[in-house]
Amino acid sequence: MMFSFLRPQYLFFLFAIPLLLMVHFFSLSNRKKIALKFANFDAIARIRGIDFFSKNFFDLFLSLFIAFFLIMAISGLNVHVSKETSSFSFVLAIDNSQSMDADDFLPNRLSASKQTAIDFVNELPFGVRMGVISFAGTSYIEQDLTEDKEIVVGAIKQIELGSFGGTNLYEAIITSSNLLKKEDHKAIILLSDGQINIGSIENTIDYANMNDIIIHSIAMGTEEGGVAGYGISKVDESSLKSVAYYTGGNFFRAQDKESLSQSFSEILKFTTKRVSIDLSNYLVIFTLILFVIKFLFSNMRYPNIL
Repeated sequence: MMFSFLRPQYLFFLFAIPLLLMVHFFSLSNRKKIALKFANFDAIARIRGIDFFSKNFFDLFLSLFIAFFLIMAISGLNVHVSKETSSFSFVLAIDNSQSMDADDFLPNRLSASKQTAIDFVNELPFGVRMGVISFAGTSYIEQDLTEDKEIVVGAIKQIELGSFGGTNLYEAIITSSNLLKKEDHKAIILLSDGQINIGSIENTIDYANMNDIIIHSIAMGTEEGGVAGYGISKVDESSLKSVAYYTGGNFFRAQDKESLSQSFSEILKFTTKRVSIDLSNYLVIFTLILFVIKFLFSNMRYPNIL
């Protein structure tokens, strides 16, 4: 297990902790000197059963822990552990062309694609880097590569149906490749109905192979087809099967959620590698809990003396 910091410059504030110790004991000594000037102060303390001059180590340690964990949080403490995860980095390429408005999936193919993608992301272990693009006539980067699953899910939810027709798979693969260019093991998960009418499948396959990218394709549509804005739209399995087969990927039909989830486990190809876990949010929550404990303890220890 190893530790690292996203913002190590804030570790400078650790030097404030010894200062807190000095201030604590100085203020304790100063309170004693001031209290001796008032004869009734000690009498009130005895009557109320309060030790105003206690060193109060519990309160001191609470304050020190609060300061320490707060500094760790703002410094971006990360822990590096070995976990079972995927050796691949992925880009989810989601087709949002007009044909994805077909109703053979409810409420439409695009909504089903997004939910399928979200289910996949939620099943991912720690440490898997994933990006998101949408594509129709052109492609757009919705989210660059990240290990944060919540950010990826948020990007998927924001994808809307495209305003223009056309499905340019070739450009989508180029855009995805740009996101993956620094990764060792690259894979694209393509969610589409296969209605590709811009660019050739051959060029798409050649480009993917030239950049060592595996494409897993998921056919979003039924054989009967569904009603889109322009008429009946059927799924084109042949193009999706081709890009998967000739790039070393797998082809899936998104008809059975259980079988699709089982297929995703094949895509991941688990291996053991070192992953990074950001502890900042957990440290902030723990610091807030300590604040509450300190507040309650202070009220119990020093009730109203009048």
